[in-house]
Amino acid sequence: MLSNCEIKSDNRPVSVGFISLGCAKNLVDSQLMAGVLVSENIKLARSPEEADIIIVNTCAFIEEARTESLEMIESACNLKNNGPCRAVLVAGCLPQRYKEDLKAKLPAVDAFIGLDELEKTGTVIRQLAEGKRGIFNVSRKSTRIYEPKVPGIIFTGGPFAYLKVAEGCNHRCSFCAIPDIRGAYRSRTVSQIVSEAEKLLANGVKELNLISQDVTSYGRDLKYDTDLAKLIEALRQLKGDFWVRLLYGHPAMVSDRLLKVMAETPQMCHYFDLPVQHSHPDILHAMRRGDTILHVERMADRIRHVMPDVTLRTTCLVGFPGETDEHFEHLLDFVQKIEFDHLGVFTFSPEEHTAAFELSACPDPELAAARRDDLLVVQMGIVEMKATKLIGLDTQVLLERKAPDNNMWIGRARRNAPEVDGVVFVENVPHDKQAGDFVNVRYTAQQEYDMVAVSI
Repeated sequence: MLSNCEIKSDNRPVSVGFISLGCAKNLVDSQLMAGVLVSENIKLARSPEEADIIIVNTCAFIEEARTESLEMIESACNLKNNGPCRAVLVAGCLPQRYKEDLKAKLPAVDAFIGLDELEKTGTVIRQLAEGKRGIFNVSRKSTRIYEPKVPGIIFTGGPFAYLKVAEGCNHRCSFCAIPDIRGAYRSRTVSQIVSEAEKLLANGVKELNLISQDVTSYGRDLKYDTDLAKLIEALRQLKGDFWVRLLYGHPAMVSDRLLKVMAETPQMCHYFDLPVQHSHPDILHAMRRGDTILHVERMADRIRHVMPDVTLRTTCLVGFPGETDEHFEHLLDFVQKIEFDHLGVFTFSPEEHTAAFELSACPDPELAAARRDDLLVVQMGIVEMKATKLIGLDTQVLLERKAPDNNMWIGRARRNAPEVDGVVFVENVPHDKQAGDFVNVRYTAQQEYDMVAVSI
């Protein structure tokens, strides 16, 4: 096995830096590639700016994500022209989606790998270090599901980790290209996931965020009646003080059994991220999400009946082809009625090779942007109302880092998912506390989407 100093360019060790874009699922892929490199004794750089070879792990979900990916690729290539960087490798969804077309469009990029080639990262890095260029290793379709080489490598920067339980998606929403990029849904086994969870907890992780394109579909492709509830039952046998959170679910896949097991599991955050996309039946049918219509209408009541303290997050898509003012008003009324704790809004992005790409009567982009803003204004009012009710209440917070320029700590309660929700600024934290500790706090104030609390 080669050591760090055996992979050389101009008689010095070659180091590798990462630019990871897109969702948490992409971050897990970046961690997997980093684990491959470490397992093969290839050095990781402290930052892309200091690296000899840069890996840009891309997102291709919507136009905005593709634009960001292309901008970051250009920045990496600029570092190759003007800095220590010797080569740029582009990985992930962008090459998987566009394949050879991307190679022709980005001649400055030295290598491309797809989603099924992540474990070949070390081989490609060695080829680049030896001076080889024009490498293109992308499978026709994605079919793999990986086991991390080094589960201890975490890029989150905090005492939490994302644990991918499955890959791919079987839902064929008319606006989404993910099934074509990531392939059909495929689950890891319960034992594989529990094993990784044990290692993460042993390395100091205090929050396990279970993720996939649809975490609520976990296990439906496996034998022996495996499902998400069974996985949670296995995880709750692990020792230690930690949280488990579910991210990226589907409204039609939340079973009564899952709710019961979540309510009975002390480690579970009573938190659901369930993108509804819309509320009006006409739009949901056009989105090919007709199976969610009845579930969306009663989703919140079902969940809150079992877990009254649950936090609900959702995502809405506005500006979809055919969306009228009446459809949008229906969505506004729905959001006001349900009172989601957290809500994100996207405007429609026409995606090639999706059923919605050729649909007509698409609202003007400016109108779609205005609808997004109107929905967020309504949501801000809900956030403020809920924050008022929180003030004076006690809760538990996971400390993540000290706040700059003051004596506060920044942490999150169970109602706050990492990176997408607000945080809790905690005052008067005892001096012996550190990142990764749980503290009991009392809410004292609100700062937009964040809360302020005092340690008790």
